[in-house]
Amino acid sequence: KYFQGESDPTGERVFHLPVLEETFSKELTQNSFTHPIMAESNCTQATEFSLTGFPENLVTQVTLFLMFLLTYLATILGNLGMIVLIRASPQLHSPMYYFLGNLAFVDLCSSTVITPKMLVDFVSEKKGIAYAGCVAQVFIFDLFAITECFLLATMAYDRYMAICHPLVYPLVMSPKCCFQLVTGSYLMGLTNGTGQTISMSNLSFCGSSVIDLFFCDISPLISLSTSDTTLSHIFLRTSALLFGVSSSLAILVSYMAIIFAILSIRSADGKRKAFSTCASHLTTVSIFYGTSLFMYLKPSSDSSKEDKWAALLYTVVTPMLNPLIYSLRNKDVKEALRRLIKIK
Repeated sequence: KYFQGESDPTGERVFHLPVLEETFSKELTQNSFTHPIMAESNCTQATEFSLTGFPENLVTQVTLFLMFLLTYLATILGNLGMIVLIRASPQLHSPMYYFLGNLAFVDLCSSTVITPKMLVDFVSEKKGIAYAGCVAQVFIFDLFAITECFLLATMAYDRYMAICHPLVYPLVMSPKCCFQLVTGSYLMGLTNGTGQTISMSNLSFCGSSVIDLFFCDISPLISLSTSDTTLSHIFLRTSALLFGVSSSLAILVSYMAIIFAILSIRSADGKRKAFSTCASHLTTVSIFYGTSLFMYLKPSSDSSKEDKWAALLYTVVTPMLNPLIYSLRNKDVKEALRRLIKIK
């Protein structure tokens, strides 16, 4: 339409360049089109994110603050107490408790990354976190979350070997093998944490900086991004499938073999005790895996109130329950605690 000139006496079309320049200038001024690269270069990156995880109602916030404070104190005392007890008790220097000690350490770290900041936000008017702090939270949390996945899988395999193959258990679960399994769990976590951090660093945040959650998580950050998130979505789904689903399948297969072994026990009392232990273990595993896979395998854009409560289960509640279910119900742990108290 810009090249409609006038006809001269010979019938030739004559174009007026000044008119063309003026027309293009008006079009650009009115922003008739905006090139994506130009928009991205003019973007002002967010330097801070706002966390709006819970309602502003004062009574609700005070109630949640006290509840989560007690939960966090129970998490610290339970997991730190388990680490000290396992190290101080020679009778607990076995593969199972070696894994439990590492699980307690991971729960302690993952909870500390999330809960203290959440408690501060309850009593602060400004519920914000700097970009650097958000990156650090994503890295550390994703590191310990995947480490816990593989530690739980390792513990399930340990129980499978102890119950189904007791004769070769000491040979298979040697100190060297236990160290390699734990080191591998931390390396898987480090791989995931590094990958998610790199994924976040490639995202642009030029629009809203409000995260509808109580901590920085990669899934809502992808939803906030104004840049192309295709690769971030692919990496998130791949890591969830590769790390989360694979470790959960290892746990499922191990416990199915354990249950079949328990069914062959003739004693009714022995079956009851074994099933009680397996049921409690599977309960915490189901809470952790069910809520975390729900968060990371669903579409990032489908955020809802249920996401916050699901995130609470695997970030706040599960670290508190693990020492209670895995350890304090154990006779060996109770006996070690009694001996330690008597010595003191």
